[in-house]
Amino acid sequence: MKFDIKTDRLYTESHEWIHQEDSNVTVGITDFAQDELGDIVFLELPELGVTVDDGEAFAVIESIKAVSDIYAPVTGTVTAVNDMIQDTPEIVNSDPYEQGWLISLDIDGDVDQDEFLSPDDHREKIK
Repeated sequence: MKFDIKTDRLYTESHEWIHQEDSNVTVGITDFAQDELGDIVFLELPELGVTVDDGEAFAVIESIKAVSDIYAPVTGTVTAVNDMIQDTPEIVNSDPYEQGWLISLDIDGDVDQDEFLSPDDHREKIK
């Protein structure tokens, strides 16, 4: 199966993606991750203003197959939560990179790109 991999994102070993614009980082899960989970039925996301720490679980995602944690790829303060997926979590299955984003974070400085997988590295990992 061929998975969608966006070239304007960075990826984690645990299949989250990030997209940075200035001090704002948007976080979601990869197309591969949503496929592995199966039909997503519920997401528990953090509140606005909460600080999440790099590597710590910040959300819970429930599918018909499993309940899993989602890990923060960077440290930052939650500035936006995708309310649309709270009501219709299946959007994460159908559009994990655009409408299915999870949260936005305000971070200090730039993301250390060496800590992430490039789109090509992510493609190799999921082969």
